[in-house]
Amino acid sequence: MRALKPAGNQVAQVLFKPTTFVHLNHIIKLLKVSADTNNFILAKILHSHLLVTNQTSTGSNINPLNSLINIYAKSNRISVAQKVFDRMPERNLVSWCSLMAGYLQTGFPLQVLKLFKDMTLVDSLRPNEYIFAVVFSACSDGGKALEGRQCHGYVVKSGLVFHQYVKNALINMYSKFSDVKGAMRVFSLVPGYDVYSYNVVLNGLVQQGFLNEAIQVLERLMGESVEWDSVTYVTVFGLCACLKDLKLGLQVHCRILTSDVELDVFVNSAIINMYGKCGKVINARKTFDWLQVKNVVVWTGIMAAYFQNGCFEEALNLFSEMKINDVSPNGFTFAVMLNSTAGLFALRHGNVLYGEIVQSGFKDHVIVGNALINMYAKCGDIEAASKVFLDMMYRDCITWNAMICGFSHHGLGKEAMALFHDLLAAGECPNYVTFVGVLSACSHLGLVKEGLYYLNQFMRQVGVEPGLEHYTCVVGLLSKAGLLDEAEELLRSIPVELDVIAWRTLLSACHVHRNYGFGRRIAEFVLEMDPNDVGTYTLLSNIYAKAKRWDGVVKIRKLMRERNIKKEPGVSWIDIRNVTHVFVSDDCQHPESTQIYEKVKELLARIKPLGYIPDVTAVLHDVEEEQKEDYLSYHSEKLAIAYGLMHAPLEAPIRVFKNLRMCEDCHSAAKLISKLTNSMIIVRDANRFHSFQNGCCSCADYW
Repeated sequence: MRALKPAGNQVAQVLFKPTTFVHLNHIIKLLKVSADTNNFILAKILHSHLLVTNQTSTGSNINPLNSLINIYAKSNRISVAQKVFDRMPERNLVSWCSLMAGYLQTGFPLQVLKLFKDMTLVDSLRPNEYIFAVVFSACSDGGKALEGRQCHGYVVKSGLVFHQYVKNALINMYSKFSDVKGAMRVFSLVPGYDVYSYNVVLNGLVQQGFLNEAIQVLERLMGESVEWDSVTYVTVFGLCACLKDLKLGLQVHCRILTSDVELDVFVNSAIINMYGKCGKVINARKTFDWLQVKNVVVWTGIMAAYFQNGCFEEALNLFSEMKINDVSPNGFTFAVMLNSTAGLFALRHGNVLYGEIVQSGFKDHVIVGNALINMYAKCGDIEAASKVFLDMMYRDCITWNAMICGFSHHGLGKEAMALFHDLLAAGECPNYVTFVGVLSACSHLGLVKEGLYYLNQFMRQVGVEPGLEHYTCVVGLLSKAGLLDEAEELLRSIPVELDVIAWRTLLSACHVHRNYGFGRRIAEFVLEMDPNDVGTYTLLSNIYAKAKRWDGVVKIRKLMRERNIKKEPGVSWIDIRNVTHVFVSDDCQHPESTQIYEKVKELLARIKPLGYIPDVTAVLHDVEEEQKEDYLSYHSEKLAIAYGLMHAPLEAPIRVFKNLRMCEDCHSAAKLISKLTNSMIIVRDANRFHSFQNGCCSCADYW
């Protein structure tokens, strides 16, 4: 632009000499130069010359005026383009098409459709293929499906559909309407394919989840002599990622390396994403390290790859490395970091990230708000999650789902159900994930009739097909209500393929309701399904121990040894001032173990007058009663709670995380310790969060 300014001045000096006459063909050529170089100043000079020399008032000068409309539209001066258009003595299809394209490019698709109607009424012009290409794009951008289908009928009757760009615009329109069948119908029935056609169809199929159909189109593409471009590779790598098809991904990677396609930031990000989704984070890292120039998109891609494979610490370390390299994070980067933090339950780190988000100006981005809700909910601070939700300016379905599921996971069933009704009142359509949270909330509240209504009627009314997670929630709901026979009947009748977790939910309920005979039968059935499921062995051993069937306990342990199945040891951990302290039952490895054991002993002695009676039935060893009480005293969660009370800041909640299900005795003790110390104690076990306060737990003593 700077280099053209002197030239523009010279042109102005020539054009505004009174004796100068510039031929119209030269004006048109100069306007083309102005359009190609986006030189708005030169366009204004040429326009002024046309006005001064009175060359805009006759129909023969239609071409330079069309060029001016095009230039003004490209320069985002659509109002000026409209004025030029309105003052034209005559207009042709190019005039209308230039103005329509301008409105489309500047984000006014509905104005395009208005112009299209005016064109046929005012100037009685018959639209051509270029006009329809713009109109179809306007229909897709403006969400005008009916008008788009009406225009589709016209181009079919007129034969304009056989123009490649009309066909491509139609495919793109149907894809944006999520009408994959319509896009495929145009793609299959109208002959002639180019790379754009394939790109649009493939992208639409992948975005809508029609992966088998996308593979068929890919096979067709590979069988033809259509040269792939970078968009094709990005889409196909995305397909490989969705399918988690590493073999296909490697083949496509080899193909692009032997092609002339430039490996730009979008292609490299797609490759990194593909390897991440396929579980090959090492390959993703090699691709990342090979790059000479790395922008925020690539950095975010490699962090996401680590996050998707459970390498949360590595993702957070890359975030620090990115900042050292002077690359500023964007909203997607912060979302990945917050979700990685949630994976580590690192609340303090999440708070630090929140501060950076506020400073960077990404606080009001929906994707960041969603990740913040998820992080706070998973790290045990449901109040902070709720505050983020209430403060969000914009919400999508993911926002509502994150908060509903967060409330459910914390045992706050009433809050989850109230929010679900707010979602419906706001006009949002619940989806698959929404109902997982809702049915989980019904389970916490014991709402059997409501849960069955949502599963059997309401979900189908809104077009959500029940899946394994929904049936598992309802099994938990029936089991909690003691309806074990009904839960088993449901499990044996549902139309989806079951996993061990669904049956283990029923088995765990047998343990809670002390229906040991029923539980043994279910456990034997589950072990036939999966002989290596350690959770089932543990529950069955516990059932035998509770029934004082020590011969059964010995039998299970012998079977586990024969099958080389090892029970995971119970581990609890707590973060105090940025340091994570890990505890194992009866472990004396901690530097302050003597003081911790004394604190536990003191707490247990002080809660006995409040009603604490050690639940020796939770001891799964055939030993004396006194020895059983000793076994109970120093479970990992008791040690972690005691340490938190010793060192956590006053009035701060004690947040403990455990890898296994919390035992009944620790649960009873934690309730009374919260009352004794006037503390909020939050324990996240393998199933859910337990919030202990004033002698009560959010789970209502069922978990």
